[in-house]
Amino acid sequence: MSQENTASFHKEFVTKLESIYGNFNSDKNKFESTSNSKIARDLCYSDSQFSRLINNTASEGEFKRALRNVNRLLNEKRLETEHTATAKSDSGPGRNWIFYVLGVIIIALLGYLAFTFSEEPEEIEVTEKASRAQMLEWSFENQYIKPYVKLKELPADCNYPCYKYQGKWKLKSEYRIPFFRERNGFHYVAKDAVMYARCMDESSSDGTLFEGYEYQLHEIWYDKREFPIDSFLVEGKKTRTREEYNNADLAKNKNFVKVALVHTFFRNEFSIDSTLINRKGKAIGRDIEFLSEDGLVEKLGSDKLVDELKSEINSIAKNRLEDFSKPISCEPTEVPNTDFNYIEENDELVFKCQFTTGRFLVDYEKTFVLEDQYINNICR
Repeated sequence: MSQENTASFHKEFVTKLESIYGNFNSDKNKFESTSNSKIARDLCYSDSQFSRLINNTASEGEFKRALRNVNRLLNEKRLETEHTATAKSDSGPGRNWIFYVLGVIIIALLGYLAFTFSEEPEEIEVTEKASRAQMLEWSFENQYIKPYVKLKELPADCNYPCYKYQGKWKLKSEYRIPFFRERNGFHYVAKDAVMYARCMDESSSDGTLFEGYEYQLHEIWYDKREFPIDSFLVEGKKTRTREEYNNADLAKNKNFVKVALVHTFFRNEFSIDSTLINRKGKAIGRDIEFLSEDGLVEKLGSDKLVDELKSEINSIAKNRLEDFSKPISCEPTEVPNTDFNYIEENDELVFKCQFTTGRFLVDYEKTFVLEDQYINNICR
């Protein structure tokens, strides 16, 4: 790669950013109106990654991926401008506005996943691990898109239950599932999740439907003893995992080694039926991030074993994790409050679900906590 190539990429990168953020000061390597940190977040980069790009010390592969990301941002700005012009002649949000919003959200999420699978992947820094969740946050919390039903848009009688469920939800506590594979020893740990819920007013006029776009962070652990899945299930109740397994600190157990992180975008759909809420959903994107190979070799003692585990995990991602991509199997949960007007922050949705792994069904419980409610006031 020649310096002429990188100089050309750098010039194109800066020029396109100038069209969004104003003039670039080449002496200070900064833009006039926006900090480099803010631009880095807009592009889903860490400060250090963006610094390499703006100071022209990045690789050719980094510049190519960065230009794709800038083009995505320019396209979003164009869509926003077109939407603003259209909105001036439209007295209300309507179906077209809703589909525009959802289209931008889905394109942004899937576009980001495509970015993570681009060629010549760089080593992912610890500071970037939250960037997937930040992408979802950007989709719901930026100044242009507010895909929620507003208080003023509710019907006159206020009979629209989903309006109090809108906002940001978090996973209350982790859960774990042992995998059934040809090779024993794999465990799936749900560590974190953030979900943004909105009323599906384009599909339901009575306010009984809402959807949630969710980022999930999971871990895959390997048990060096390769105990069979039965070892972690309650005897006589083969769908339940044992309490000692659920409560164990795997990081303090020398037999368990964390091998990979799994990042997933998931779309939930909830329907309110009197005092119950039904949940269904499906994954719309996923990628796997292996931990440092040197660290894995140090803990597992063998390059060959590390290669075998990576091969198994890739197979899990393509096959067993499809179970998490299929419509989920969960029992209905009770509403947090029978008077939906009084649903508030810190209320919970508790779903008892089953995961299919090989010929086994494994129970797990997933609890969402309402962390940031979009409409705190009561419709009157």
